[in-house]
Amino acid sequence: MTNWTTPADLKNQVQKLWNRGKLLASMVTEKSPFPLRLTLKGPSSQQLSNRFTDVRDWITQLTAAAGPYRIVWRTVNHRILGSNEIPSEIWIDAMDAALGFIGKQLDASTFSSLLTLTRKQEPCLLPWLSKRPLRALELAEAWPLMLQTIAWLRKHPRPGIYLRQIDLCDVDSKFIERHRGVLSELFDLGLPPDAIDAQATGTINFCRRYGFRDKPLRVRFRLLDPDLAILSAGSDQDITITKEAFARISIPAETVFITENEINFLAFPPAKKSMVIFGAGYGFRNLADIEWLHNRKLFYWGDLDTHGLAILNQLREFLPHAESLLMDRQTLLAHRSFWGTENQPETATLTRLTSEEQSIYDDLRHNRLGNHIRLEQEKIAFTTLLDALEKLESPPFPEPHVT
Repeated sequence: MTNWTTPADLKNQVQKLWNRGKLLASMVTEKSPFPLRLTLKGPSSQQLSNRFTDVRDWITQLTAAAGPYRIVWRTVNHRILGSNEIPSEIWIDAMDAALGFIGKQLDASTFSSLLTLTRKQEPCLLPWLSKRPLRALELAEAWPLMLQTIAWLRKHPRPGIYLRQIDLCDVDSKFIERHRGVLSELFDLGLPPDAIDAQATGTINFCRRYGFRDKPLRVRFRLLDPDLAILSAGSDQDITITKEAFARISIPAETVFITENEINFLAFPPAKKSMVIFGAGYGFRNLADIEWLHNRKLFYWGDLDTHGLAILNQLREFLPHAESLLMDRQTLLAHRSFWGTENQPETATLTRLTSEEQSIYDDLRHNRLGNHIRLEQEKIAFTTLLDALEKLESPPFPEPHVT
């Protein structure tokens, strides 16, 4: 066995250039990498003497392959074998030869058509094509529609309509949803700055970023005190309304609980002048705009694991006065038999936890109590919840001390 370069090795070198997008990118930048010298590993002087038959077979293999490469030879004089020609360099002189070597002529032709169309219609996207040519190739069928969508949005900046209302043939909300990640990158290049809300980031804020109407955010809550009922007597006070309506609604609740588990939300027991909100994981920006929540006693009940504490930490970014409920060491240790395993624990530094919460978080993320342990909120005894709520009946409610 040797590490001498074979025709398959040469082909792999060119394939790697393709896989990295280098060949297609050069079509955009018009900076040709050709003629391109490939890496060639051949026999040493000692191997020329000791393994002459193997060397001859190696040379035959390179020449017989009839690859689209050019071999540069050098003369080696040997005291026994005499003068011999062996390969010293291998070159591919042109793009067509490289594409033919790896069978990518058709793909390159498709990309060339995309490139021509883009130069004509949206030259501002050429940097994107140069950076992500293989992704563009994957989107070849959809690419013309993407260019049309960019042109349409430039003519109708921040249109204030639903995606369904875009007046372009074959461009519907499903098309936008399917390609919103790429379209975000293209819109950022193709639209003027005043057509983009730079504060709205991530695909979840796609509509807000480019001025489309989005489906309204909704808040689901239950009123825990019959005296606070806003529906007819005897009705289940499990209510879902838009965020805007929730912000305007007048509910004289003094205490608000937020819980992540739907069954816990549904089973949350009656409590005077209180309500419970079905949480949204890490999506609390929705609640930050509700002004009256900032003037209520607020408790968060989540899983007792690193992610639960991270969600609590994020909640306090928007509602700093929020306290935790049943996310303490006593609760954790009292339910040891119900501990489970957290698959991918959070390890980041959290800055909005109380000193006790921080201590628990450090124990969990550093596995001081066990390997990746967690206590899911629905496994906490219901009587434990009742006891905790009873203790909250007597004010005052101290503000959390953030470390």
